[in-house]
This record gives sequence, C-alpha cells and structure tokens, in this order.
Amino acid sequence: MTDLTHKTCEVCRIGAPLVTDAEIDEFMPQLRGWELVETEGIKRLQKTFKFSNFEEALSFTDKVGALSEQENHHPAILTEWGKVTVTWWSHKIKGLHVNDFIMASKTDALLKLS
Repeated sequence: MTDLTHKTCEVCRIGAPLVTDAEIDEFMPQLRGWELVETEGIKRLQKTFKFSNFEEALSFTDKVGALSEQENHHPAILTEWGKVTVTWWSHKIKGLHVNDFIMASKTDALLKLS
C-alpha cells in the first residue's frame, strides 16, 4: 500500500472513473478522522480540524489553499472560530477520485508542518 501523502494528483477530466468501493476500503484506513459523506447525491470526504482560536484556523485555511493551488485540486473550506471543515470531491466527475484521497492525506500532513 502506497502512502497517499507521497502521491501527486493527476489531471481529472470529465468521464474519469470514480473510485471503486474496493479503493475506498483501501484508502479510508489511511485517513484518520475523515468521514465519507454524501451531499446532493455526491460522495465526499470531510473532516473538521480543531484549533485554539480563529487565527490558528485561518492560518491552516491558508495552508490548505496553498496546497490546493500547488496540486490544482480545490476543496470546500469552512473556516470558523476554532475550527476548519475541509471537504474534498471531484467536481468534474461529481464524486470521489483518487485525487481526493491524496489531498485528504496531504491536508492532514499540513498539521505536522505547523
């Protein structure tokens, strides 16, 4: 099993395959605290990160934004006092792609860099 954090996102085009249930079963154990949620019929990965104050939450949001630009794959981010909720899914294919699992893993790694 390859560490998702060491992978790079691939270009995701309309028609790219969604991850299979077997891939989800392989990837989810590598993601601590991430949940598989479904909104508007679309599967997504979501996690809420806790912080001591708004400044720390905003700093983490900035790091997620920079990572997203670097990988050219962008999440929904909700920044509040003391917490940031990050939601990954691939808009073009209306569901989960391996990129979303890679980015969830890389999002977790941002905390280790702080």
